[in-house]
Parts: sequence; C-alpha cells; structure tokens
Amino acid sequence: MALWFSTLEKVDNPPRLLIAGGTGFIGHHLIYAAIQRGWQVTSVSLHPPSSIRRIGGTRYLIADLTQLQQLRGVLDDDYDYVVNLGGYINHQLFQAGGRLLIDHHFTAVQNLVEMVASASLKRFIQIGSSDEYGGAPSPQRENLRESPISPYSLAKAASTHFLQMLHRTEAFPAVILRLFLVYGPGQNAQRFLPQIIQGCLLNKTFPTSSGEQIRDFCYVEDVVNAVFKTLTSESNNVDGQILNIASGQPISIREVIETVIDLTARGNADFGAIPYREGENMSLYADISRAGAVLDWCPSVQLEDGLKRTIGWYEKYL
Repeated sequence: MALWFSTLEKVDNPPRLLIAGGTGFIGHHLIYAAIQRGWQVTSVSLHPPSSIRRIGGTRYLIADLTQLQQLRGVLDDDYDYVVNLGGYINHQLFQAGGRLLIDHHFTAVQNLVEMVASASLKRFIQIGSSDEYGGAPSPQRENLRESPISPYSLAKAASTHFLQMLHRTEAFPAVILRLFLVYGPGQNAQRFLPQIIQGCLLNKTFPTSSGEQIRDFCYVEDVVNAVFKTLTSESNNVDGQILNIASGQPISIREVIETVIDLTARGNADFGAIPYREGENMSLYADISRAGAVLDWCPSVQLEDGLKRTIGWYEKYL
C-alpha cells in the first residue's frame, strides 16, 4: 500500500537492507521506500505483517530478537545496512513488567549486533527515543547526559551507550537516530494522534490531559528520509553519532488536539480528564542542528499538512 512515496529510480547491485521491526509503523514506511529505491529488503520481527502492512518484494522473517538461537536460525545472509526498529514503546514501571521491556530493547540489540557484524556491514542505525533525555531541559541536545525515567528509556539509553562503545573500541559503524514524536498514515491506533483523530472522526467526546505538555512532532516521511540520508552518507563524521530527528518546532499537546478538531470539524476534547504521567517531562522538543550539519537533513512537512495527510488516511481506512 503506497502511503506517500513516489516511484524512485532503481539501482543495479541492490544494497541489502535488514530491518528489525519492519512490520511496525515506521518499519512499514521504511520498507516501502527501500523497495521503491530497488533495494533488497529483509524484515525480521516477532510477528508477520498485517495484510495492510505487507509489502511485495520483501522477505519477512519471524524471530524473537531476545532469543539469539532463533536469530541464528533465520539470519543467513550478510547485510550492507541494518536498521533496528525492534521493541515497543511502553512507559510501565519496572515492577509492572519493566524487566521484559528492557530485554526487548537492550538484550535484543546485543543479539542483533552479534548476528550482523561482518566485513560487509556499512552502517547500523539504532532508532533511539527522545525519552532517553528524561527530565533534561529543552531544547534537548545530543550532548546532554541521558536521564531515563522508565525501563523503556533506560533500555534505549543503554543501547545508545553500548553501540557508541562498540564504535570507539571496534569501529562498529553504528549511528543513533533519536526520534521525537513520529506520526503519519498507518500508525498504531493506540498511539496519541491516532486516538485523537479517530475520536474526532467518530464525533466523540474523548478524555485527554490538560494538554500543557510541549512536544515535537515529526512526520514519518521526514523520518524515513533521515534514515536513508544516514544509511548512504559517505561522511567520516556520521558513525558513532547521536542525531536528533524531529521537527525542532515546539507545540503544546492542547494546540495539536485543537488543530485536529478544527481540521475534522468534529469531536470534542475533555481536557484535564487524564492526569499527567508521573515524572513526565513537560517540555520535550529537539535541537536538530546537528542532523542538519552532519546529514544535510531538515524536515520538510509542516505539522498541519502532515495532519491533513494522516487524517485523510484514517478517513479511508478507519
């Protein structure tokens, strides 16, 4: 299913790309873009893709990334590029199952590195999270010390340090792309914006927080473009880097919700019905100057345009 890409020029001797977590929201978009570029794509995930996310020409492998023997049983090729989108977002506490969450991110990345490290590997992209910054002041910059506030953000930060250690000690070609709030067509219905959009399209009154949090929303097309710029960059200043990938434009959650209500001309938000998450950073938006300098990348899709595209998708598929 083409969500937003146009057909791009094919290449001879196609690069071999492995995407861990290719059946998820961002992974699906990334696979489609790679196939359009004529790349040879393999996805490895815990579950097969849903019918709406299955992309023709992709090799889909099923394995639990936390189980090294399972990975050994399915990954039988060398890869030029690897993008790790594995794991899932969850802000639960350690006593509520956080140890399993840490395994799904930190153990998984160690297993993946062990399986793909070879002379043919040109670049390994780890998809990080703005949650790694914890309560650090905004705008968040890559040189800030991480301050995890959940097992999820701890696992992401540990993965970042692990890969940077490998780069320093073994010249492992890792880059960490630290994403802020990614949105767009086909995102999981349980995420923030899809819930708001669906509530509006169904003309419901839905509960939200007071919406004072300041956040940074980046359209999935811009994220995918950043990934490909990172994969194909020939700069000597890329490997080992942490790069914020975001819009760099702060906006309150309330403003975003009100914009969706205006664009759909439906729905009503019950502001204040949901309490803020304990320890939540009330101002989380990125300084993206390093990504501009290192990758010559900047986002191109403005929030209102991205919301219109996303709302249009949900109007069609809801």
